[in-house]
Amino acid sequence: MLRRKMLRLLLVAGMLPLETNAAPADETAFLDSLEGRWAGGGTVMIRINRSPINVSCNFSSQANGAALSMRGTCRGMLVVSRAISADLRFDGSNYTGIYVGPKGGRSALSGRRRGDAISLTIRWAREVNGDRVANLIVQRLGPDGMRLSTVDVDPASGKRVVTSEINLRRS
Repeated sequence: MLRRKMLRLLLVAGMLPLETNAAPADETAFLDSLEGRWAGGGTVMIRINRSPINVSCNFSSQANGAALSMRGTCRGMLVVSRAISADLRFDGSNYTGIYVGPKGGRSALSGRRRGDAISLTIRWAREVNGDRVANLIVQRLGPDGMRLSTVDVDPASGKRVVTSEINLRRS
């Protein structure tokens, strides 16, 4: 009787690592699919109450296991160029990381993946559009496309506004 309980306990304990490793392997494959050189464009709003600016962007991303590092530059109005970066890590259930936007400052990222998109909350390093919180979505669009979007709340109306949308293709 004692032997059976011990054997059952060892079998159950031996299965646990298999179950917990399944999610990181899936995330590793997803992050690997975002690796590469990317180019494209879209629009960016400097402030919610201002007109969007057309931008062209180039990014390079590297996946390393359960981590993704993205470095890029976006140009607008032909002469303004800004560096943007994000470093993400999957910890077994959530993504966390750091985002550095066009005005600098390290902002915290946290969130989860839903399908082909990682939905992240940004905690800005300083106040932006009346608060310090927004959303960043990193979305895979088929094998050779990616969209980076930020969504913020308009302090005047309380409505959610897409403040940037950049569509990229593998280059």
